Amino acid sequence: MKTEHHFVAQAGWLRAAVLGANDGILSTSSLILGVAAANPHKQGLIIAGLAGLVAGALSMASGEYVSVSSQADSAEADLRRERAELRDDPAAEKRELASIYVGRGLEPVLAGQVADQLMAKDALGAHARDELGITDQTKARPIQAASASAAAFSTGAALPLAAVFFAPTALITLAVAVGSLVFLGSLGAVGAWAGGAPIWRGAWRVLVLGAVAMAVTSGVGALVGHAV
Repeated sequence: MKTEHHFVAQAGWLRAAVLGANDGILSTSSLILGVAAANPHKQGLIIAGLAGLVAGALSMASGEYVSVSSQADSAEADLRRERAELRDDPAAEKRELASIYVGRGLEPVLAGQVADQLMAKDALGAHARDELGITDQTKARPIQAASASAAAFSTGAALPLAAVFFAPTALITLAVAVGSLVFLGSLGAVGAWAGGAPIWRGAWRVLVLGAVAMAVTSGVGALVGHAV
């Protein structure tokens, strides 16, 4: 039997991974370029890059944890309410479930039969899935989300930081800028390919936005450096 591959099935993790790595590359490279424009000493750039990596990873992890925890709390509250409604008025809940299936195109009699059979097996699961949209695949997992975001950000941030480590002092700015744009373009292309979108569109979009962000940050660093 042929197994179909759907891009939408990987949209969730793909979005999180691409967003985290993109943030890691862009924020760290922009930070390094901004500091380099004001004071291009290698030791200071390494410290700034490491601080940006750690702070960014922790920020991503904590933000994702809080966000997904709130989502999990809301889902749990909905499930508690649904559990109480099933206990207090199961007939009304069965009619509600059947009406959902009628709205999806089933005949009323068939919809009632489907609701009967599903509720006989797992009433709360049926309502969670078809009324609330909660499944095992969509269930909020705060620790997993926080860890994945921190790991993706750290991986992205390590790339421009590596350029600082290995490039000669006179070429650090060029190495970070060019290397980061290559990384960003590659990431955009891979994300577009994995999501079934045109590769060049995804790469170009990330390249342009990344170049603008790095140019603005570098300009701010230069202005502050001259002022100070």
